[in-house]
Amino acid sequence: MSLLAITNAHVVPIEGDPFDGTVLVRDGKIAEAGPDVVVPADAETLDAAGQWLLPGFIDAHVHLGMHPEGENGSTSDVNEMTDPIMAAVRAIDAVDPFDIGFDDALAGGVTTVNVNPGSGNPVGGLAVALHTHGRYIEEMVLRSPSGLKSALGENPKRIYGERKQTPSTRLGTAMVIRKAFMDARNYMAKADPNAVDPKLEALAMVLRREIPWRQHCHRADDIATALRLADEFGYELVLDHGTEAHVLGDVLAARGVPVLIGPLFTTKSKVELRGRSLANPGKLARAGVEISIITDHPVIPIHFLVHQCTLAVKEGLDPVTALRSITINPAKVLGLADRIGSIEPGKDADLVLWSGDPLDVMQRALRVFIAGCQVMEYDAGTRLPRVADRHVVAPR
Repeated sequence: MSLLAITNAHVVPIEGDPFDGTVLVRDGKIAEAGPDVVVPADAETLDAAGQWLLPGFIDAHVHLGMHPEGENGSTSDVNEMTDPIMAAVRAIDAVDPFDIGFDDALAGGVTTVNVNPGSGNPVGGLAVALHTHGRYIEEMVLRSPSGLKSALGENPKRIYGERKQTPSTRLGTAMVIRKAFMDARNYMAKADPNAVDPKLEALAMVLRREIPWRQHCHRADDIATALRLADEFGYELVLDHGTEAHVLGDVLAARGVPVLIGPLFTTKSKVELRGRSLANPGKLARAGVEISIITDHPVIPIHFLVHQCTLAVKEGLDPVTALRSITINPAKVLGLADRIGSIEPGKDADLVLWSGDPLDVMQRALRVFIAGCQVMEYDAGTRLPRVADRHVVAPR
C-alpha cells in the first residue's frame, strides 16, 4: 500500500469551498481531504508550504498525439478525408504518446485530454479520453470511445466542395449526416449478427446514447442545425467550439447542452470565426450554459489552457466558473466525473501543486501527480519542467 500526504496546502477542491489543510492519497486514490486530516505515521509527506493544490486540468478537445508538434502536415493523422462518413475510425489508433505535446500538457497542469479526430468530414470518427503521461496508450486510457466527432460549417463543405463531391454546402453536410443516422437506425432494426458494420456500429452507439455526439460548429445557424439534428435522432449533444453559441445561450441552457468553447487565442481566420471573443465564455456562463474551455491543441499550445481562462475572466467570466471549465465541467462531458475533475475521496489522485493561484499568469505548476504518482516537477534552476521517464510504468 502506498500513502502520500500533501500537507499545509491551500486546497481548491472545485466541488466545495477552498480550505487550508491536507490531502491524503492511498494507492492512487484520494482517501481524505480537509483541514483536520490525521497523517498516518507511515505516509510519505510533502509539505506544500501554503502553495495551491488543485485537481489536474482537463482539456476536452485536442488533437494531441495525432498531429505531432514540429512536424509538417504530411505526418498528421487527424483527418481520414477519403469519405464524408468516417464514423468507424478511432483516434486511439493514431495517438503517439511520445508527442512532445504531452510534456507540455503536464507543464500546464493538464492531466487528462480528450483526443478528437479532425473536422474535415461531416462524421470524423471516435474520440478517446487519456491521461497525459505514459508509454503505452492502453495504460493511459480513461474512456474509449468517449464520443463521436462530427462537423458542420466551413470545413467539410470546403474539403468536399473543392473535389466537386457531396457535401459542398451546409445543406449537403446536414443531408449526409441525416442519411448516416437513418442507415444506422435501419441497421439496428435488422440486428443481424452476421452483418456487422463498424461504421453503423459507431453511429448506433450514439443513437443508444452510449457516447455523446461531439458537434463541431461555430456559427449560430450551424448550432441551430446541430440542435435540429439532435431533436430528430434523440442523441446526447455536445457542442465543440461554439464561437457564436452565446447568440443561442438561453436555448442551449434550457436544453442542457454543454459547450466546449475555444480555441480563444487565435485570429478570426475564416468567416465563421468573426464572432470570436474572449468575452463569449462569460456570456455563455451567464446564460446558464455549462461551459468547458478548450485549446484545440496544437491550434493553441495545450499549456496555455489556463491562460485562456485567465483572459476570459478579464473579459467577464466568473473565476470560480473559469476553474470549473477546465476541471469538473469537462469531466462531466467525458463521462468521467466519478473519477476526475475535483478533489474528493474516492477519486483518482490527479493533482497539481501550483506556486499560487493558477489564474495568475505569474504562477506555475510545480508538481503534477497522476494516480498519486509524481509525473512532473518544475526545476527552478533550469526553469524547465522535469517529466518522469515515460518508459517507467507508473501504477494506475
